[in-house]
Amino acid sequence: MKYKAVIFDLDGTLVNTLDDLTDSANRALAAHGFPVYTVEEYKYFIGSGAETLAQRILPEGHRDDATVARILDAFKEDYSQNWKVKSRVYEGIPQLLEAVDSMGLKRAVLSNKLHEYTLLCVEEFFAPQTFEMVLGMRPEVPHKPDPAGAFEIADFLSLNPEECVFLGDSATDIHTALAANMLPVGALWGFRTEDELTRAGAQVEISHPMELMDYLAKI
Repeated sequence: MKYKAVIFDLDGTLVNTLDDLTDSANRALAAHGFPVYTVEEYKYFIGSGAETLAQRILPEGHRDDATVARILDAFKEDYSQNWKVKSRVYEGIPQLLEAVDSMGLKRAVLSNKLHEYTLLCVEEFFAPQTFEMVLGMRPEVPHKPDPAGAFEIADFLSLNPEECVFLGDSATDIHTALAANMLPVGALWGFRTEDELTRAGAQVEISHPMELMDYLAKI
């Protein structure tokens, strides 16, 4: 087997967190007198970390540092209490994780979600020891699409980057995989479109989690 590990994005790939993120962000906006957005719009706000989310959802002309900080703090406070109200693991993900393990491949998570919430989310929705390593966004490490986190995982697993599959639902994930010389696989059930994943350079695109195993079995 050429590949020895699968690195998973979290939001939009393993877990559908969109509704909880939308609700918390909209409550933060409304509390400060700003307009709110639809769930569909949040698909394009999410993916680059909480601070970038706060910047994106504020109207132009209100994106000064102080206002961004207020919205960010309000969002984090709300999300800390409501992050698992509606979030659910995508259909087929438990079976995929089991199949990856049965094939002898290692499993890890690399997310742009704040590290503390990434750990909480994985702990809530997956059994202990499901993943060898779980990394969220940390202030001391550049976030995706910078490949630093992907390299950190490969090093921890004692693997060469090219021995890793990277599965994610956005251009950010595909760009991360390409920058790290990992196999870029696009998850079509997530937050972004097939066109975005194709344009980003996804080598493989799958409509259901278990299709990854079909692909790996052929190579």
